[in-house]
Amino acid sequence: MHKEEKQDTQQAVANPPNKRHQMNSEEIEETTPLKETLQQLRKNRMAITGFLIIVFFLILGIFAPVLTPYGFEDQDPVNRLLTPSAEHWLGTDNLGRDIFTRIAYGARISLYVGFFAVIGALIFGTLLGIFAGYFGRWIDMLISRIFDILLAFPSILLAIAVVAILGSSLENALIAIAIINIPIFGRLVRSKVISLREEEYVLAAKAQGMKNGRIIWYHILPNSLAPIIVQATLGFGTAILEAAALGFLGLGAQPPTPEWGKMLADSRDFLQLAPWTLIFPGVSIMLVVLGFNLIGDGLRDALDPKMKS
Repeated sequence: MHKEEKQDTQQAVANPPNKRHQMNSEEIEETTPLKETLQQLRKNRMAITGFLIIVFFLILGIFAPVLTPYGFEDQDPVNRLLTPSAEHWLGTDNLGRDIFTRIAYGARISLYVGFFAVIGALIFGTLLGIFAGYFGRWIDMLISRIFDILLAFPSILLAIAVVAILGSSLENALIAIAIINIPIFGRLVRSKVISLREEEYVLAAKAQGMKNGRIIWYHILPNSLAPIIVQATLGFGTAILEAAALGFLGLGAQPPTPEWGKMLADSRDFLQLAPWTLIFPGVSIMLVVLGFNLIGDGLRDALDPKMKS
């Protein structure tokens, strides 16, 4: 007994209560949801690959004036349709413009359109989805019918119709892409809110007299963020693809703006003579969309408990 008491005393001295409490708090901090999600993403090689792809195009767009000595409007008819070389890394187009330069500056435009179109769709779609799911009744019926009408049209046809009404420009293409993505976010949030409003903590908050605005802000919205984040990441790739489609049809950015979809449209007549003028913009669109999709899949796996290993 004396030995056991002595060992307990030594352990208490080695690990005093304050220190043990501090160790427990550190363990709790190490397993926060954010850190756990980041750890899951680090283990996902495909998500890391997608992240590196997006970072590459971000750097390409931000530092475009430093990375290339040419301007995206500079024309050199004498050196038109040149093959890739040390002077022109990706060759030149039918007007003698450096393709690498135009792809670098085009990365700015594509990421700009993708970001603001998704942010706009996310804000309005989330608000409408929360109101429809939380309040229900005629509000839900009205908002849901609006979503159904928007989803009844093919997305690209609806975007074309919106741009035809507003006029052909990059800003109007951005608005059109945001509008066609609103019901996607709205229906996603609505379905999540319908399940959350019946949770015990929400019912308890209502029983305590908490106002609807506080319940939505402190309970409903935070618990709806996971699917919103995943959909937003996937939506970036979709928005960039839709912007390229509008640009290809001449309804997006107007010349001489170096938009990737417009570059594809300008190069289609030279597919056999100079295929690089079409290949490199197409590969750029494919890589950016792939990068965002890989990140979105990684976030889905990290945020969904059922998908975690």
